[in-house]
Amino acid sequence: MNSPLHTQPHPLHEMADGTIKQINPFSGTEVWTVPGRGNRPLSNPAANPQPLSEKDHTSYCAFCSDNLLATPPEKSRMVRTPAGDWEILPGVLPGELNDTTAQFRRVPNLFEIVSYDYWRANYGFEMDAETSQRMATYLDDDAGREHVKKIVATRLKAAGTPADTIAAMSEAELLERAGGYFAGGHDVIIGRRHFTDGATLDNQLASSGTLTPDEHAALIRFTVDSMADLYYRNRYTPYVAVFQNWLKPAGASFDHLHKQLVAIDERGVTADQEIDRLRKNPNMYNEWGVNYAHYHNLIIAENDHAVVFAGIGHRYPALEVYSKSATAEPWEQDREEIDAMSDLVHACHAAAGPDVSCNEEWHHKPVDLDMPMPWRIIVKWRISTLAGFEGGTKIYLNTLSPYNVRDRIVAAMYRLRDEGAISKDIRIATECQLSRNPLLYNPMLAFNNRV
Repeated sequence: MNSPLHTQPHPLHEMADGTIKQINPFSGTEVWTVPGRGNRPLSNPAANPQPLSEKDHTSYCAFCSDNLLATPPEKSRMVRTPAGDWEILPGVLPGELNDTTAQFRRVPNLFEIVSYDYWRANYGFEMDAETSQRMATYLDDDAGREHVKKIVATRLKAAGTPADTIAAMSEAELLERAGGYFAGGHDVIIGRRHFTDGATLDNQLASSGTLTPDEHAALIRFTVDSMADLYYRNRYTPYVAVFQNWLKPAGASFDHLHKQLVAIDERGVTADQEIDRLRKNPNMYNEWGVNYAHYHNLIIAENDHAVVFAGIGHRYPALEVYSKSATAEPWEQDREEIDAMSDLVHACHAAAGPDVSCNEEWHHKPVDLDMPMPWRIIVKWRISTLAGFEGGTKIYLNTLSPYNVRDRIVAAMYRLRDEGAISKDIRIATECQLSRNPLLYNPMLAFNNRV
């Protein structure tokens, strides 16, 4: 099918034999889908699931609710209020951990990608007064001080420091290393459940898609709030990377639902290349994103503030969720706009199912960029392994084409909406307004006039 857009080579081209060649319009990544592979199963469920005990629901891994002191000190937690809404509470002392039930916890990563010492050594970074006071309060508490000492010792042991060396270190020497567990820039958002409520087997994992729409919206709002906080507390950060690895093939250390946020001091090569393209065509997210997907019938669903379509030119089959908001920064969007993004991301995870390994990547405008770009979240299914062909040619083979992805997800979303498992406000496939008239979707015209 020809597109009315002719400003660059077409990202999607079907060969006579049915091979579909794709070029990602923003990264230039080349992907082929060979015919005959689209019906392969997405997941490999556990072959021999084991029964769970009641204790397993709360103590199966270091992220579980019986092991709250196995992670560094909480920065904050998301709890339900007595009225049934949601509230973010600042970090609590060890003796207060069980005073409320944390549905989601924000903790520093024990093995951070960009360390606190990195920021201090390279930029002269110093923790802000509020964080410094929180650390002092925590270390003045006997249980808090012992907790931090154990966390530091755990990190030293993992780094190969001999046990006798650690044992010989003074309290002061251990606590000198505590700063990164209060003012570091790599955080983890951890869900309460390891397994679904009522699960009896160890393959019944609690994924993003098994949350209710309300729970998932709380998780997304909590993550957005955490992103804003990392920007606020480190003025040297031009970008906060946000991602989620689900299951070990996608890079997860634990099969326990969690997201990660990493403050970094550059945008990355791919982002810089995308920004170069954006300067040449400020309307490219319309032309080569949503509108191109519309013209090729790849729109999956939408609601009033977001839209999702099958992605083109990704190394793995992908779903792209775009915010329709004219506000670039996620943390400046209103709750309705954020929740709309959440509803579509949640529906994508629910439609794929908890057995599908996937990465969730967040993309947003770097704070030092003078060009607007939309907040978008890409869900990639890690259902194949890169091999020699890809490494040698940089042409990636996907078992599923964008059309295969669309068909699978649309069918699943109709069923899930009927069951009440995803938001009832989602419009699917031909119900979408932009499926009938693409001119109805044009928020980026206003968006691209705003910096």
